Amino acid sequence: MVNTQEHIWNRNFIFITIGNGLLFVNFHMLVPTIAMYAASIGSSGSEIGIIAGIFALSAIVVRLFTDALVGKLGKKRCLFLGLLTSLIATAGYGLFPTFGGLLAARILHGFGFGLSTTFAAALAVEVIPPEHRGEGVGYFGLGNTISMGSAPAIGVAVFSAFPPLVLFAIASAACVVAILLFMLARVPERPLMQKKKETISLIHHFFEEGTAVPGVISFLFGFVYASVNTYLPLMAEEAHIAYAGLFFVFGTLFVFISRLFGGKLYDRHGPFYVMFPGVLIYSVAIFMICTAHSSVYLLCGSIFYGLGAGLLMPAIMTWLFNVVAPARRSNASATYYNTMDLGTCLGIVLLGTLAGHVGYIAIFYAVLAVMGLYIAFTLWAWKSGHMSDHRTPPSGSPVP
Repeated sequence: MVNTQEHIWNRNFIFITIGNGLLFVNFHMLVPTIAMYAASIGSSGSEIGIIAGIFALSAIVVRLFTDALVGKLGKKRCLFLGLLTSLIATAGYGLFPTFGGLLAARILHGFGFGLSTTFAAALAVEVIPPEHRGEGVGYFGLGNTISMGSAPAIGVAVFSAFPPLVLFAIASAACVVAILLFMLARVPERPLMQKKKETISLIHHFFEEGTAVPGVISFLFGFVYASVNTYLPLMAEEAHIAYAGLFFVFGTLFVFISRLFGGKLYDRHGPFYVMFPGVLIYSVAIFMICTAHSSVYLLCGSIFYGLGAGLLMPAIMTWLFNVVAPARRSNASATYYNTMDLGTCLGIVLLGTLAGHVGYIAIFYAVLAVMGLYIAFTLWAWKSGHMSDHRTPPSGSPVP
């Protein structure tokens, strides 16, 4: 029997995976601390909201132009453009400590993050054997998972103990090392598919052609995933539940565990047999959050949160990569992040507004209703034949 680990864990895949993890260290260190930093320089509550929210919008906007950018520069140059932009923006936070300076740096960082995440994923899939793509994408995403579980706490600890410039120096260093690792990776550029010159609608800038169904599923997941990450601490405070922060620590552990078998399951059976169990498991997590009455009960819910998220995220990304031609994978990557970010933004805004009227515990019943829609849509996609996994051949020929 062939050892699949030898095929997946090649030199280039290791460099790309670690580099991607450091890219997300830069991001996750700053997620909780940018708001703290903005408050420390005297920004108002509304200004802090603008600074926090403009990042995702900037990332979505720049991904609308990935098709044109990759045609001019190629995937790897686009990746380095994004990484260098992120590095400049991270340094800018400390160099320009005003609302205007932070806003400009945050917009620039969103552009850089949007480019670098899109093309890091597109390069990773080029070095994963097609027959092990689900497993490989799952391992590739572990960098984000590990950084999500550790970098925010590190960022807050550094910001609390040292001047802000130390935080930005560490985040910048993570970006520099990521650049060096990506430089060491050798990934050949695929020739781009020549398309007839035609006007492309805005919807096809947002969704790569043929990816609408997985894109909707990605959007729905972004909506429910952001609800937990953003509002669970406030829900726990409202319910007088202590140690809510451990929810994410335990959840990250079970995300890691699910990656050990979820990708292999995908490669053997296709997207439905990973995604449908993932949706059901994640629904259990939301139900347990709704009905949580103690720390122990909430932590039990984190097991289902981690397993469900760990199955769903790489399965959605792999599905998107498999239904497009190899030369269009950067567009598939952009579709994944755009739809996820749009769901995230919409979920945060709508649920935050609703929480102002009904409280943080009650909004998770609305999230549970969205999970019902998620289950129904997944079943419809499977029954109607939209969830067949047309794996793209390694030769670069388009999907039939």
